[in-house]
Amino acid sequence: MGKKLKLFAILLLTMALVLGGCSSNKSQGSSGSSASKKIVLGFNPWPGYFPWYIAQEKGFFKKYGLDVQLKQFSALSGMLNALSSGQLDAAGVTINDMIVPLSKGVDLKAVGVYDISNGGDAFVVNKNIKSFNDLKGKRVATELGTVDHLLMLEGMKKAGLKESDVQFSNMDISDAGNALISGKLDGASLYEPFISKATSSGKAKVLFSSADMPGLITDVIAVKGSLAKSDPKDVENLLRAWYDALDYWHKHPDESMKIMAKAANTPVNEYKDVYKTIKIYNLDESINAFKKANDYSSLYYTGQETAKFLKGQQMITGNPDLNKALDVQFLKKLQAGK
Repeated sequence: MGKKLKLFAILLLTMALVLGGCSSNKSQGSSGSSASKKIVLGFNPWPGYFPWYIAQEKGFFKKYGLDVQLKQFSALSGMLNALSSGQLDAAGVTINDMIVPLSKGVDLKAVGVYDISNGGDAFVVNKNIKSFNDLKGKRVATELGTVDHLLMLEGMKKAGLKESDVQFSNMDISDAGNALISGKLDGASLYEPFISKATSSGKAKVLFSSADMPGLITDVIAVKGSLAKSDPKDVENLLRAWYDALDYWHKHPDESMKIMAKAANTPVNEYKDVYKTIKIYNLDESINAFKKANDYSSLYYTGQETAKFLKGQQMITGNPDLNKALDVQFLKKLQAGK
């Protein structure tokens, strides 16, 4: 009889611990999120994505009950392949970069906006080049089919040139920057911090940049469609962690810059200058970008124009369903305070 009572007591204690653990998990995060599976969040070295390191360092993921692994890729192509194959749950990409996987049936959702490039992407040339016309027959490079490729072609088009007027090579951005500095290229379409590294060498200068075409390059928070459908609270909390990181950056600029510069393996004073060419969007600005308009302020318009460009490059055949891919509901819940 005594053994049965002891066994019963042990069972009661075990149940209490299990129930207590469940209750503890459900209380994680101010939004009431339960403990979640790991979210792998990938991005390339674009500085607009680096506030995620503030979120990681200051515990904002844990605050909302999230287990997030940040994964940085040296090349955009590698990151896009990982996103398209399902190895990533979320990513930092431009709306332009989403078009190819969307056209192939990959289920992705753009759920927020990081920033727009306001000079953070540029066509950089040998310091002796004075205009696009000087590039006829010269060697230029960037990553094929990317937004920096599009930016280069837009600059050439304004000058009355076609891609066939130059010797184009498909090259990773970091490699293209190094090749430009070493004199192996005459021009390269780059993004920060590779622009600054090239121009600070004294051997190169900016000829044309995203500041000449505002809104052309807009970076978005992309997630797998399955994550948005099965774990919508995780998506909301991921956005909450992002805006907490931006708020912390605003209140503690020096500490935040040190965190991001360390992650970028770049001196703080150099990295600080990079953000002069990037406009980080707040919540309201991000929501406004999801509205339909006939200019690059709209994600719909930018996506449509990018699809035209990629068709011209024979990289896609059909039009992606932007109405399905652009999902503003999560931002609106944050705005409503839900």
